[in-house]
Amino acid sequence: MTIKDAKAYDPWRAFSGPNLGYVMEQYDLFQANPEEVDPELKNFFEVSGPPSFDVSAETTIGSAPIVQTGEVLPMKKIMSAVKLAENIRAYGHLAANIYPLKEEALDTEQIHFEKYGLTADDLRKIPADFICPESPKDVKDGYDAVQYLKQLYTKTIAFEFHHVNDLEEKQWLTDMVESGSMFPEVTKEKRELLLKRLNEVEGFEKFLHRTYVGQKRFSIEGLDILVPILDEMISQTVQNGTGNVNIAMAHRGRLNVLAHVLGKPYEVIFSEFQHSPNKDLVPSEGSTGINNGWTGDVKYHLGLDKQITKANIQKARITLANNPSHLEVVGPIVEGYSRAAQEDRSAKGFPAQDISKSLAILIHGDAAFPGEGIVPETFNLSRLRGYQVGGAIHIIANNMIGFTTESEDSRSTKYASDLAKGFEVPIVHVNADDPEACIAAVNLANQYREKYKKDFLIDLIGYRRFGHNEMDEPLVTQPEMYALIHKHKTVKDLYGNKLIHSGEFTEEEVKAIAEQVDTRLADAYAKISGNKPEASKECNPPGIIEKGIPTIETGVPKQELVSINEELVQWPEGFTPNKKLGKILSRRLDSFAPEGKIDWAHAETLAFATILNDATPIRLTGQDSERGTFAQRNIMLHDSVNGKTYSPLHTLEMAKASFAVHNSPLTETAVLAYEYGYNVFAPETLVLWEGQFGDFANTAQVIFDQFIAAGRAKWGQKSGLVMLLPHGYEGQGPEHSSARLERFLQLAAENNWTVANLSSAAQYFHILRRQAKILDQEQVRPLVIMTPKSMLRNQVMASASSEFSEGSFESFMETKALGKKPKSVERIVFATGKLAVELREKAAAEKNTEWLQIISIEEIYPFPFTGVQEALKKYTNLKEIFWAQEEPKNMGAWTFVEPRLNAAAPRNLSVTYIGRKRRSSPAEGDPLVHKNEQQRIMTQAITRNNEGEK
Repeated sequence: MTIKDAKAYDPWRAFSGPNLGYVMEQYDLFQANPEEVDPELKNFFEVSGPPSFDVSAETTIGSAPIVQTGEVLPMKKIMSAVKLAENIRAYGHLAANIYPLKEEALDTEQIHFEKYGLTADDLRKIPADFICPESPKDVKDGYDAVQYLKQLYTKTIAFEFHHVNDLEEKQWLTDMVESGSMFPEVTKEKRELLLKRLNEVEGFEKFLHRTYVGQKRFSIEGLDILVPILDEMISQTVQNGTGNVNIAMAHRGRLNVLAHVLGKPYEVIFSEFQHSPNKDLVPSEGSTGINNGWTGDVKYHLGLDKQITKANIQKARITLANNPSHLEVVGPIVEGYSRAAQEDRSAKGFPAQDISKSLAILIHGDAAFPGEGIVPETFNLSRLRGYQVGGAIHIIANNMIGFTTESEDSRSTKYASDLAKGFEVPIVHVNADDPEACIAAVNLANQYREKYKKDFLIDLIGYRRFGHNEMDEPLVTQPEMYALIHKHKTVKDLYGNKLIHSGEFTEEEVKAIAEQVDTRLADAYAKISGNKPEASKECNPPGIIEKGIPTIETGVPKQELVSINEELVQWPEGFTPNKKLGKILSRRLDSFAPEGKIDWAHAETLAFATILNDATPIRLTGQDSERGTFAQRNIMLHDSVNGKTYSPLHTLEMAKASFAVHNSPLTETAVLAYEYGYNVFAPETLVLWEGQFGDFANTAQVIFDQFIAAGRAKWGQKSGLVMLLPHGYEGQGPEHSSARLERFLQLAAENNWTVANLSSAAQYFHILRRQAKILDQEQVRPLVIMTPKSMLRNQVMASASSEFSEGSFESFMETKALGKKPKSVERIVFATGKLAVELREKAAAEKNTEWLQIISIEEIYPFPFTGVQEALKKYTNLKEIFWAQEEPKNMGAWTFVEPRLNAAAPRNLSVTYIGRKRRSSPAEGDPLVHKNEQQRIMTQAITRNNEGEK
């Protein structure tokens, strides 16, 4: 509740709970010196006047008198009572019954009224609604209200809201707790469903434990209630109209979630344990996406899609994302899924977002949540314009231990959840042994997210019944904890006993539920128990992938390009671009003149425009991507008078799809993961992520390794993501020279992606258009481009307009100004990217170059072996073949291209290396040393009769 809203009835009631004592102190200060009070409170006091009660005389608050039996209660006592109530709300969680094992010592110091100089008699003189306005009718006075708050805030569910700075949100959360609105009615039918689900969860785990002895499964036991929590969360969300629910989780409990939330058949899971064929097993109704790629993955990394249907109409899609053992990295991927599902990309301009279409549920580990840096990176995305998903719901699957490490050795905070406080995320701690409290937590989380469109966190506190995996013996490292666990009843038994003792169910009914579950599991196992292990097979990609990308015509008629080009420099009425920038952009109109040239950034904009005209949506993000790191792009313009923004790609007459460009936060791992997830979920969209400098990709290496490079082979997960990584040696030192080309080539296999280092603007135009055209084809794959820096404006790299209207992308390029007499060529120098451009430029200044040819390898992977081999045949007097690069010998493309060039070369020739020697650091730090080395490499490459470095 805001101060402004409070004025509508009794303005002082806005502070009858949290912050009342503070506001009363501020009112005293206001009376003495108004200028020392916060402006908003000053305005409130001026408008509202003094408090609605007078402590020096008999009066009332609401309907209850402050003064009873003629005795006046001092202001200090009232303020102490308010402080007590406030501290119960703030610190009640320290005394709450939230630990199933009862290992943690409870701290009740802050919630005893004696600590505040109060007696029960003092509290009885204060009206109940002064302490707790939302208390039930049977709470008669301040003492009853305090007892009510203590009972409410120290149960099996506890709350941390005081770090939420928005007063309205905080008051709403407080009211939801204290009014009981967050606690839904739990009917007998609901309790029966809960008990059945808990039996299924435990029964499944126990069946696996005794049937597949010693096999890893990363059991959910100790946090069994996670499955009913997901059931409830999905049910409430789908009933409210959400069409997509996307779940991120690591391996613990994953098999159980696959079986019971996603509907993966028991038979399929059992067959995976015994390596027997499962291709004839029919998935349960609505389950799809059982696809392991061609190399596959372990069963507890696999994801699944499930369609929820009603009357044969799809109602919702549930997705559990594939996830390797790199904990937490899947979180931003799933948020990318959700943003993609929320956006309509069918019209020009920014996509239209409807956050009600999708929900992201992120399940974390209690050790990983505070330990992995990607977690705060992902939280930081939660309210950013280009990345927010209208609130994600986070669940910490808290088993109070990380592998064998105690909590006190793995974090410096009281709770695993404390990191979220910095992002003002409301936190609920709940005991995993109390199913109904857990359902209440879900209810509050869903309502908060729906109302405020922000993240919410449930800290689900349980334990881990076995070791990290089922082959570990936890008694070796945690003897005390596991002594307690071995004696501790499971949540299924605890809840079943509770229902029996309440009289709602009989022992026979509870037993019958367990027997039904056992029967289902036994029947499923009987179907596959006789199957023999599947014979080993070669893990090869499908033939269509092995064949590679077909030749695709990507030229655009000149007149269409001219028309688009003119539109790109037409500003809306009343829009005033920066004067200098406006002139620079307007000069692009001359690029289609006979002697005109189109540089890299201009080519990119034309590519984007034509792709939009082909009805392919585009999403581009990265640090400073709107302007471009090197001030080259300027795709989002700012009015020089009022600062309003405008993109010419939003108003193109022929555009048939959306264009989104966003400056990203200073984050690589989470942002790249997010864009990968967006692309996987919106495969028809050309999604591009740009590193500010190519070496920034180092921070995101896990996303390249585990997802982008291998996702299709492991999980059959397609991606056409484009990664733009500025690369080139220009004397800027070791950290801003290399995008680590060698790493991407080392990961290259099975046509898993394209790695390119281009030498002309037209080539960039064509490869972007080719990428857009394969997005809906089986041959789709990610694209890694080493993009230029200083070369962005180099006219040697710029291309004539005719090169955009004709042809397609070329995987390698022979220098047209050289090699006109093939029989005279004695040396061929192969290079790539920036160095190829510089060698062309240097060769053009030489007089006698008939003996020389420079060939630029544009697409390094897949390597254009056949084309290069055919090209070399026409140089019949060839004597030397060199590979020149500016990276050190142990970096760059050399180790990748050497065997391929040697295989393509004529029999009597081998390839010689020209470049820097092997180094531990990517580049020199001294610009003069760099300049000398660069000059040496180029001189050696184009100077005749020089053997080069062996």
